[in-house]
Amino acid sequence: MSVAEILPGPDDARLPASAAAGAHAMSVDVEDWFQVQAFAPFIDRATWEGRPRRVETNTHAVLDLFARHGTRATFFTLGWVAERHPSLIRRIVAEGHELASHGHAHHPLHELDAFRFRADVRRAKRLLEDIGGVAVTGYRAPSFSIGAHTPWAHEVLAEEGHRYSSSVYPVRHDHYGSPDAPRTPYRVAGGALLEIPPTTCRVLGRNLPCSGGGYFRLLPLTVSDLAFRKAARQLGRCVFYFHPWEIDPGQPRPAGASAKARFRHSVNLSAMRGRLVKMLGRFAWDRMDRIFPTD
Repeated sequence: MSVAEILPGPDDARLPASAAAGAHAMSVDVEDWFQVQAFAPFIDRATWEGRPRRVETNTHAVLDLFARHGTRATFFTLGWVAERHPSLIRRIVAEGHELASHGHAHHPLHELDAFRFRADVRRAKRLLEDIGGVAVTGYRAPSFSIGAHTPWAHEVLAEEGHRYSSSVYPVRHDHYGSPDAPRTPYRVAGGALLEIPPTTCRVLGRNLPCSGGGYFRLLPLTVSDLAFRKAARQLGRCVFYFHPWEIDPGQPRPAGASAKARFRHSVNLSAMRGRLVKMLGRFAWDRMDRIFPTD
């Protein structure tokens, strides 16, 4: 993608001048390095308990960074993590961030049926609320794995007390994505739940991801910045996300992982903190529930 391709185009001219004003939603998917989907074929879940946990230290570093920049964010947190690090959950809440759910055990929805999904959602929500002492209304599926193959998912989330989801990524990807899904928030489950898509930039008739994660580490910062600004002109309010392990270049490297998985996971980890600092300084940020109220 060239810089020219993401400069203002005809679509931007139809939007009001104030469309890019105001804050965007900052979010963090709180999971450990060994729980990411790229490593799922190479790391047995049965070994999780014995692996060195780095999520607490890394998330504290993220919280310190947000505190220095006056940033409030939404932390989509695994119940598995909360169960083992309750003081981290309490700090997230105490510092004014939104506590939200990432499910309990990081099962992509293609591994579950509706019954098992409900059990996972319910367990995570109750655990997070018990530890954090606040209502948990937001949910993000592991690996953005809600899509056409899970028509029951949004209904389950609404029935379990969630008011919004950020789980349908309108892009084409080998692990996830619903490229024909709306790019802006929309109502599902009979209107009971708001689905808030991660942000994409519309270029030459295609949705290109520009909301963080691996794409943010892979692309030059100038391109990511221009794409995010174009998306803000197109959409108004945008969503950014990353994981605590993305600021940790010293994390272990799992044996046996494919070259593709290693590249996806480790590309530009050493540069991520500096890039994140620049994004925090270039845009205003707030919690998901404030940027996209569900009332």
